[in-house]
Amino acid sequence: MTPDWLIYGTNLTYNPTSGTQSTSITRTGAAVVPIQCYYPRYGNVSSEDILPTWVPFATTVSSDERLAFSLRLMTEDWSAPRSSLVFNLGDVFYVEASLEAQDHLPMILFVDSCVATASPDVNSNPRYEIIAYNGCLMDGTQEDSSSAFRAPRPQPDKLQFMVDAFRFIDSQASSLYITCSLRAAADTQTPDPMHKACSYIKASNSWSAVEGSGDICACCNTQNCAAPAGQSRGWGHSYRRPRGLGKREAPQGSWSVDRWALASVGPLLVLGEDQRRSLAVKGSSVVEMWVLVGVGCLSLVIVLACVISLGRSLKRKRSPLGVQK
Repeated sequence: MTPDWLIYGTNLTYNPTSGTQSTSITRTGAAVVPIQCYYPRYGNVSSEDILPTWVPFATTVSSDERLAFSLRLMTEDWSAPRSSLVFNLGDVFYVEASLEAQDHLPMILFVDSCVATASPDVNSNPRYEIIAYNGCLMDGTQEDSSSAFRAPRPQPDKLQFMVDAFRFIDSQASSLYITCSLRAAADTQTPDPMHKACSYIKASNSWSAVEGSGDICACCNTQNCAAPAGQSRGWGHSYRRPRGLGKREAPQGSWSVDRWALASVGPLLVLGEDQRRSLAVKGSSVVEMWVLVGVGCLSLVIVLACVISLGRSLKRKRSPLGVQK
């Protein structure tokens, strides 16, 4: 056994016999022929002749076709992942969904649905639906939102969208998690109501598709984007968010787990004006405290230096004990 090969070895032995029983001669010699058979340790093997003891070819293929879905926050120019997960109301979440398909035919990625929750548990309350109905960015329909997909997409296995930062109403926690249902299809897939990425355009009161015509987004209004039998549409209904003096808040909704792969990002810490002010006050208080500590330590050092200097001076002035000459 080697890292790459399974080697089977044997010897083929030949012992000649005399041509006839009446003679004791031979015209051939004995021979030993070594034989080695090399079998690659990695690869797909199929043979109907040895079924059912051999692993079916389809099983091996399926194990090689694993798809890795991911969701991450990006910088404003989409050039790199965002290092900080702290946001202020008025900021924008730049979200990138991506697909890694090793040893697989080219695929195209779709975001069927996305939901925001205050905890990692996607079944927790409160929750707010950002994307629904197989690619309708419903958050963009809110009056105080400019959320939209980025068009054109950078490459088939990536899909990017922007969401105006928000926080939950009457929630003690300012953090939230975004979980999305991601789905991969063959890159030859024609855009249709089940395979789409649609943004709402307020200026024209219409929907725009990243790929394909705007007609495929019509079901975003009817909220009835039909799914094949046995496939879920994502997370329930769309919930409207009340206006709040420039602050974006999210109400409660309902969750239904999609059968496709889920990916999440968080916790995102979204600060309001009151929290920013509180943090600023705490920060200034901490600075003042350290200034006082520094001044106190410096004063103590000065006092100790003075005491030591005074002690040395008194020691020099003292007369030594003993007999005077």
